[in-house]
Amino acid sequence: MAVSRFESPEASIAYMKEVAVGRSGFSNWLQVEPVTVWEGQSELLLELRPEMTQHHGFAHGAIVGLMADNACAWAAASVVGDVVTGSYTINFLAPAIGSRLRSKGAVIKSGKRQVVVRAEVWSESEDGVEKLVASAQGTIVPTGQIEQER
Repeated sequence: MAVSRFESPEASIAYMKEVAVGRSGFSNWLQVEPVTVWEGQSELLLELRPEMTQHHGFAHGAIVGLMADNACAWAAASVVGDVVTGSYTINFLAPAIGSRLRSKGAVIKSGKRQVVVRAEVWSESEDGVEKLVASAQGTIVPTGQIEQER
């Protein structure tokens, strides 16, 4: 199990809301909600809106990709501090049909120069039906900073 760089799960959520969502125009506009960011694990939630869908009515692949990317990055950040994504590969498994997306990330291996993380993205309907819609693996790069100054 990875050790968290935060003193508590509540402190990690507060930090992610302020920095990872609050200072990211895209994540802020999407209203990505951190549920868990602790000890190499992350869980994010996103309520889908019509402007996030593609022409068939399901969540656009870019939105699903963001949820996978953020799950990877936020899981890594919980262990090593400020990060950027070096790369990620995503497999779309099913149309993201539903009222919200939930993604979960888990650190596979954490090192000084990179953190390898896997993520899954699930769609959820109003009646609670969940469906796995994407699987991803990312290489996340620590910036060497606790928080990047603007």
